[in-house]
Amino acid sequence: MSTTVSPAEALQLLRRYNSEPFHIQHGVTVGLVMGWFAEELGFGEDRQYWQSVGILHDIDFGLYPDQHCRKAPELLREAGIGEDVIHAVCSHGYGLCSDVKPEHTMEKVLFAVDELTGLVGAAARMRPSKSCTDMELQSLKKKFKDKKFAAGCSRDVIRTGAEQLGWELDTLLQRTLDAMKATEAQVAELLA
Repeated sequence: MSTTVSPAEALQLLRRYNSEPFHIQHGVTVGLVMGWFAEELGFGEDRQYWQSVGILHDIDFGLYPDQHCRKAPELLREAGIGEDVIHAVCSHGYGLCSDVKPEHTMEKVLFAVDELTGLVGAAARMRPSKSCTDMELQSLKKKFKDKKFAAGCSRDVIRTGAEQLGWELDTLLQRTLDAMKATEAQVAELLA
């Protein structure tokens, strides 16, 4: 594999180090959301790159949760993945488990949507439809404000992500919800 790892190769690599279905689903979800954002923000020619980084962002979490973002460079280098991908992967944990700061738009989007996709996913599982496709922004905002709901999804990280992008929090919430609505069927298809 090279710097230009395809989404399919990225998923294969993610599966090598992660066996939990939740971790695989999260990687696929973040990857497809990242691809959606690439198109939305005018980086369509880099869609697969954004998607691959999203898929790989938690590569070390399954086997090395206590070394998250610190073990990833080693695993990615062993697979022949370039330093640009490694920097992007490590930047999503900035301030928590990494000192690699998100610099590029793609890295800032990854930082912002990682936790948020988890929150949206948890909110979707609580709905009768078990889907985010019928979720509205107001419903998501209620879940966001409820600190006990999906408590593992850091609201501070999500807010910081919106700030890094120069977006209002509602803008980030709505765009991420739109991305997850647009990609939900594809996530299910890839995991089937």
